[in-house]
Amino acid sequence: MINTDFLKNEAAKMGVSLDGVAIKRFDLLAERLVSWNSRVNLTAITEPDDIVVKHFLDSISPLPYADIKENARLIDVGCGAGFPGLPILIARPDLEVTFLDSIEKKLKFIDDVLESTSLFGETVHGRAEVLGADSDFREQFDVATTRAVAPLNVLAEYCLPLVKVGGIYISMKGAEDETALGSKAIKELGGEIENVVSLKLANGDSRNLIMIRKISQTATKYPRKTKKIAVQPL
Repeated sequence: MINTDFLKNEAAKMGVSLDGVAIKRFDLLAERLVSWNSRVNLTAITEPDDIVVKHFLDSISPLPYADIKENARLIDVGCGAGFPGLPILIARPDLEVTFLDSIEKKLKFIDDVLESTSLFGETVHGRAEVLGADSDFREQFDVATTRAVAPLNVLAEYCLPLVKVGGIYISMKGAEDETALGSKAIKELGGEIENVVSLKLANGDSRNLIMIRKISQTATKYPRKTKKIAVQPL
């Protein structure tokens, strides 16, 4: 399905080592993605090399820069078809990954991939602003990730309430630097911007990885209701 040598070599250039089992799982993920996409609208990216670069390599790009401890709990917020969560889990099968999305059909795809690849993960049908107020999820995760187009100040309110003190929220963004936009909200929510990594993917696309450390508990008034977050972002 995909050029596995290309995937392995480009991942190695990024500082991510993929063994034979991981490579086979990535190939199966690509096959399942294209198969499901013929019936369910999961992605506009269906060419094999584009899948490798724009989904797989993009998704695992934070791994060399984020010190994620073994067996850490990670939540992929607004995971869609499982990116970045599925590639991260394939590269780091020791992690406990929770996939959160409001669209159930995409979670069913993720369940299918998890079963097909013999990987363990949890899918949760819901919204981050609801789970962020639920004691079963609030401040329970070592890592939160997003690969979303929403502004950083909005994403921070969805994600930081889910992260433990001492944990990290990784906001995966495009070429734009949103640190100024998000800094006030991040501080209000108990975080601080620890690092911003600028990199280019194999196709030349630019990325900014914003690493946000949770340094204190989030005030109980956050996250607010969806409409409030949208109308009056921090």
